[in-house]
Amino acid sequence: MGALSDIKVLDLTRVLAGPYATMVLADLGAEIIKIEQPGKGDDSRAYGPYKNGESAYFMSLNRNKESITLNLKAPEGKEILKELVKVVDVLVENFRPGTMEKLGLGYDVLKELNPRLIYASSTGYGQTGPYSQRPAYDAVVQAMGGIMSITGQADGVPTRVGTSVGDIVAGLFCAIGILAALHEREHSGVGQVVDVAMLDCQVAILENAISRYEFTGEIPRPIGNRHPSIVPFEPFDTLTSPIMVAAGNDRLWVTLCELMELEIACDPRFKTNQQRNENYQALRPILAAKFMAKTAEEWQLMFDDAGIPCGPINTVDKVVTNEQVVAREMILEVEHPIAGTTRIPGIPIKLSRTPGEIRTAAPVLGAETEKILSQYLGLTPDQVAELRDRQVI
Repeated sequence: MGALSDIKVLDLTRVLAGPYATMVLADLGAEIIKIEQPGKGDDSRAYGPYKNGESAYFMSLNRNKESITLNLKAPEGKEILKELVKVVDVLVENFRPGTMEKLGLGYDVLKELNPRLIYASSTGYGQTGPYSQRPAYDAVVQAMGGIMSITGQADGVPTRVGTSVGDIVAGLFCAIGILAALHEREHSGVGQVVDVAMLDCQVAILENAISRYEFTGEIPRPIGNRHPSIVPFEPFDTLTSPIMVAAGNDRLWVTLCELMELEIACDPRFKTNQQRNENYQALRPILAAKFMAKTAEEWQLMFDDAGIPCGPINTVDKVVTNEQVVAREMILEVEHPIAGTTRIPGIPIKLSRTPGEIRTAAPVLGAETEKILSQYLGLTPDQVAELRDRQVI
């Protein structure tokens, strides 16, 4: 029994931000009924690579969900959705603002059917503001939200972050918003709208870039792999491969110097983090030269014993076999009815009494249509077949 095993969710989302949010809820036990377009399904089903015709992209975002097909433009399709709304706790959609209202399925309509409904909307720019009707994809929001302007090598061009953080972060914030609304509902007894915008979320994760600009007036720029405020906090080349080192305070700095046999811990240029920042150009070559005296593995052992945070720059093949990653069950096998055995990321939220679980692989398009319509609407197999013939499902 997962922590959210009593929560039922209608998932009208597609591609990434919305499906990521509902996957988080699903991993924690919520029942997710994924509503997909008949014959086509979630757009991401068309994104490769494929295994036996099934999209790896789709499978990575839609585990633990049940898929039903439903034509929301058909009157009967709308009525079926309304009936399902009556028995669920949450509805999540990521259509452009106004789309659900045009379908006659906006929050004002649905809350009359279920006053306890949490209605979550994950969009590019939110339900309000001058950009609300614009379409958005991850790369566009990364560009507009500022994260690209501070990512990349020093004096280099603005660079997109390697994963779709515009979508993923919005998905996480959406899941948090849903959980907050569910908690509040325990006191008020009524639902509400959760409005999450990808652009808002990008601004929220700019971390200290905004405060640095507000305090200094200087526009943050890409500075490569070093930290803008902490020194040393970057990778260094060694005799074998680079090692990332993060000496995040003055105590760790002293320990680092002792281990590396550097008599600069109390040098007035480097004694405090502020001084190390101010004299970075002088300090960096000293450290870089010393790191070339040993292998990355030798430094790793020394720093681990002394409690200095450090680690290799792993490629994905090394990540999926890393002993810590494996020990934490962050790479798991799941059996898909068509694709067969696949390996996917595990669940990062570890709960002691009600742990999350990967119960099922991502669903085949419409696989649970008959089951859901029978279970919640009481339809017979013949009635379901008739709806399919009329392309309602």
